Order: sequence, then structure tokens, then C-alpha cells
Amino acid sequence: MRLDDPWDDVPVSGWGDEDGTAGPDAAPSAADIYLEVHRSAAFREVRRRYRRFVVPAALAFLLWYLAYVVAATSAPELMARPVVGAVNVAMVAGLGQFLTTFLLTWAYARHARLRRDRAALDLRWDTQEMTRGLGQNMARGLGQEMTRGPVR
Repeated sequence: MRLDDPWDDVPVSGWGDEDGTAGPDAAPSAADIYLEVHRSAAFREVRRRYRRFVVPAALAFLLWYLAYVVAATSAPELMARPVVGAVNVAMVAGLGQFLTTFLLTWAYARHARLRRDRAALDLRWDTQEMTRGLGQNMARGLGQEMTRGPVR
């Protein structure tokens, strides 16, 4: 199953020069760097790994929750059936909802740590290096303006 980002191809207006267009010799801006990272194969892979876990897990949990609600409303005699002493099926299923929440949280954190964190951190470092270079170029330009003195 493929889920496309509806905002992926929407052009961003207002980036570039004052008239809205960037010249051919313009240095890349931070927006250009982030768009480049967003379009990169590494970023798409991190997003794909995220979706491959989150979509099935969310659907499974939603179905489990809806089954609990439907069973509670449509089969009250089943939910009232005792399991052990005063504990009935509804209580066991309700506690199962809490247990499922904690298990899903643990599974998500584990999946993120094993499958996405390293790749996301690499992307973060690469992006910071690219923007740091941009910042150094901007600071160099600012330093040159400051040594020339005030504009009269």
C-alpha cells in the first residue's frame, strides 16, 4: 500500500529573489536545501519505514478498539460473562486495551530505534552540514559588508 503526501509537489511561493524567482547563479537558500533533503531517496526511505509500521499498527489497534466497543454495545451478555470471580470478559478486554497501548508504544519505540533513528540522524547531520555551509557563506558576506563600512 502506498500513501502519497498530497503536499509533496505543491510549489512554495515567495522563495528566491524579491520578484519570487531565483537567478541561475543564486546560492541555494535554506529552503532549497530542505526541499532537496525532502526529495532525497534517504528521506523517502525514512518516511517509508515510518509508514510501514504506523499504518498497519494504527489500523490493527483501531480494529481492536472498535471490536471492543461493538462487543460491549451489541453483546452485553457476552461481556458480562464471568471469567474469574467478579472479573468478567468486559474487564479483561478493557485491561487488554491498556496492555495493547503499552505494547504498541514499546513496539513503536523499538521500531524507531532499530529501523529509523540512525537514518534520520544521518539526514539531520547532512542537513545541518549543508545549512552550516550556507550560514558560513552568509556570515562571510556580512563580514565583507562590515569591512567596507556603512553605505552612504
